[in-house]
Amino acid sequence: MTDTTINDASVDTAQVVVSSRGYWATVARRVRRDPVTLFFGAVVLLIILSAVFAPLLAPADPYKASMILRLKPLGTEGHLLGTDETGRDMLSRLLYGGRLSLFMGIMPVLYALVIGGALGIIAGFVGGATNMAIMRTMDVFYAFPSVLLAIAISGALGAGIGNAVLSLTLVFIPPLARVAESVTTQVRKLDYVEAARASGAGSLTIIRVHVLANVLGSIFIYATSLISVSIILASGLSFLGLGVKPPEPEWGLMLNTLRQAIYVNPTIAALPGVAIFITSLSFNLLSDGLRSAMDVRI
Repeated sequence: MTDTTINDASVDTAQVVVSSRGYWATVARRVRRDPVTLFFGAVVLLIILSAVFAPLLAPADPYKASMILRLKPLGTEGHLLGTDETGRDMLSRLLYGGRLSLFMGIMPVLYALVIGGALGIIAGFVGGATNMAIMRTMDVFYAFPSVLLAIAISGALGAGIGNAVLSLTLVFIPPLARVAESVTTQVRKLDYVEAARASGAGSLTIIRVHVLANVLGSIFIYATSLISVSIILASGLSFLGLGVKPPEPEWGLMLNTLRQAIYVNPTIAALPGVAIFITSLSFNLLSDGLRSAMDVRI
């Protein structure tokens, strides 16, 4: 190899590095200039931190009941957000409930991201019969609405946090696999992938070095948009008695147990629903902002 060829290769490599750094710098700049994304990103961070540090922030024991203090209104002394149908402190239960709600909302998406992403990348990169087998299997799940599919799987497996997480994971694997397959199919046709294959690089090396770097961003952004859906579905399962079991605090379960209280103290009964709404909305708008920032066409 001549010195000229070496110099050209060095220049090309440097340009790729600069281009990659320039892209992420552009993404960061777009995020900093988007007040909506920054605001809801801060809201998401605040919700996560309040759930993580719930034992330090909760003013009372979330399991301690008192029939004398049933359904106290907002602003009651010692109970800032009132009490529930058994006299338990609502603020403490909302903080602790955020731990289970976020866990059941985020973990299924993470599991589905790994499994569905891997299946989609394999299907898109290998193609042929492998692609047909994987994607047709994923299409079977699309025959059922996600809500009904989650309820059916949870009902068959039985109530419980583990079964609810498993059912939601199975629901989210097909859409993530489809996105991963679509992006991988586009990437594998690019010139640098063909050049790597011509140079004798193995399939695993090409996927690890060239494919993952270009598809993970799209898959990750789509996965973040599913977190809001997962939180709502997980709360729905708990509301129907297919998720968290009493007396554990969880927003969907709290909505169920407070149904009768809506006629006595509707404000207290609505608090878990408000928490679900704010959390899902924040994750959804944060995902939209990140997707816009990472869109190279803008």
